[in-house]
Amino acid sequence: MDLFKKILENKGHLGVHSDMDDNYYMFPKLEGEIGPWMKFKGKKVLNWSLNNYLGLANHPEIRKVDSEASKEWGLGYPMGARMMSGNSIYHEELEKNLSSFVKKEDTILLNYGYQGVLSIIDSLVDRNDVIVYDADCHACIIDGLRLHIGKRFVFSHNDIDSLEKQLKRAENIISESGGGILVITEGVFGMLGNMGKLSDIVNLKKQYDFRLLVDDAHGFGTMGPTGAGVGEHLNVQEDIDLYFSTFAKSMASIGAFVSGNKDIINNLRYKLRSQIFAKSLPMPIVIGNLKRLELLINNPSFKIKLWEIVDKIQFELKNNGFDIGTTQSPVTPIILKGGVYECTNLIKDLRSNYGIFCSGVIYPVVPKGVIMLRIIPTASHKLEDVDLTISAFKEVKKQLDSGIYKKMGQKGSILS
Repeated sequence: MDLFKKILENKGHLGVHSDMDDNYYMFPKLEGEIGPWMKFKGKKVLNWSLNNYLGLANHPEIRKVDSEASKEWGLGYPMGARMMSGNSIYHEELEKNLSSFVKKEDTILLNYGYQGVLSIIDSLVDRNDVIVYDADCHACIIDGLRLHIGKRFVFSHNDIDSLEKQLKRAENIISESGGGILVITEGVFGMLGNMGKLSDIVNLKKQYDFRLLVDDAHGFGTMGPTGAGVGEHLNVQEDIDLYFSTFAKSMASIGAFVSGNKDIINNLRYKLRSQIFAKSLPMPIVIGNLKRLELLINNPSFKIKLWEIVDKIQFELKNNGFDIGTTQSPVTPIILKGGVYECTNLIKDLRSNYGIFCSGVIYPVVPKGVIMLRIIPTASHKLEDVDLTISAFKEVKKQLDSGIYKKMGQKGSILS
């Protein structure tokens, strides 16, 4: 059978909906300055879909540093991978500052979070080792697991009894293979917004011999007294063996990092294929991230403002009968009942008639029959933005509950 023919006959869970799309639901084009209010399809919309938690994307000091660094260095410098010719004092300064902030001995910069996690997992384990991971881990972790040629066991999301059961299975295997155990979970889970049960997991270290890797992409900058993440928030940061996060959320930038014990980080420095065989982060990105980290550390007002908006919108949603699940973070899911066409018609109504832009999530990301609207509050939002949004959500929920969106079907149109 022709390879391309086979591919086109099996489009995947999301690809099967590609024929209905016109850049409305997937690959939408938001225009204008990054912030709460942007343009979509020529209309002004209140945007709740950007991971710009601290509102740094358009901060004037950052825009100035980004511009000056681009003018001075260009995007080409430094050329080559870090190991060969792409290192600089600024890359090392950023690593040093990150290590200090998250209270770890050493840090490696990563060009991208997704590729970085793949390489971290690949570098840590071999065929004799066992990985035990949370069922709700991000796609980058799942893809990293696919590279592992040894055993891997999944535990039910945030279920410590399930984790312990899998640890016992893992111990039986390594007793014969001579390998080790790597446990992987997240600080904040990006869809439901709940925290990984890090306190309970690190307590299991008293009974089981394993190392812990935590992906805290959504916790870095938003959680903990200083914003150093969920480990700090739960007072278990020192028990996290490898702490990973990205610059794509709170720092509104590009890149990522992993921090931990100096000897292990140095070992990874010589093994991470995604860094050894890829060009170094461009200088304007590095210098821009230095400034972002400085503002994150020295301006607690950003996190305070973020949580003012988070607390307001989550309180109002619950007060008006919306199910926001078990979120413990700024990530705010709104869980509704319905299928794919109900979701698309609801989203179109929100965007076109109420001027509210948020992401709608359907199966396979959530179970069949569930619609999840995902709200990302930021420090740039205002309290009146929350009021406007709650009013709109109440109206579209009435429409959903009445069955109107379902009756519209695939070709439903509710454009003004």
